[in-house]
Amino acid sequence: MTDASDRFDESSEPTLYAATLAPHRSLQRRGFLIVMALVSAVSLVCGTAFLLMGAWPVFGVFGLDVLLLWIAFRLNFRDAQAREEITLTPSLLTVRKVAPSGAARQTQMNPQWTRLHADRHEEFGILRVTLLARGGATEVGGFLYPQAKEELVSGLSGALAQAKRGVVRSHI
Repeated sequence: MTDASDRFDESSEPTLYAATLAPHRSLQRRGFLIVMALVSAVSLVCGTAFLLMGAWPVFGVFGLDVLLLWIAFRLNFRDAQAREEITLTPSLLTVRKVAPSGAARQTQMNPQWTRLHADRHEEFGILRVTLLARGGATEVGGFLYPQAKEELVSGLSGALAQAKRGVVRSHI
């Protein structure tokens, strides 16, 4: 007869590595409003000058430029909602990718059979970080800058090595 405390509970496993990766955006909402106000003011002044000279179609082009810039920023802010969550326990590596729309896709791998591969360029640093397992390859941190990719590779490779060595548990 087995005691309930003798059974292996996956939730009791220690977390060896956990990271939430998100794209960096240097322009916050307040900065966006300031930039759009300045661009709109300059476009209005320049467009009015052309309107007074009789080149009225140019006025509409200035307005179109402001609209296109606003759309580009909105798409950029929407893309900033994407994120990747990486969690590593001794028996499971989980990569959860959340798209800007909120749709999530999750990949699970056995850390014993997972290899971390970093494509390096001597001038630019790490270009791509890929987790290779029996089921295929999963790219992580594609939107990160090279220094952040270095930190990701350093932390994740150390945690994978620890998972492959095994975790010592004390039984009381």
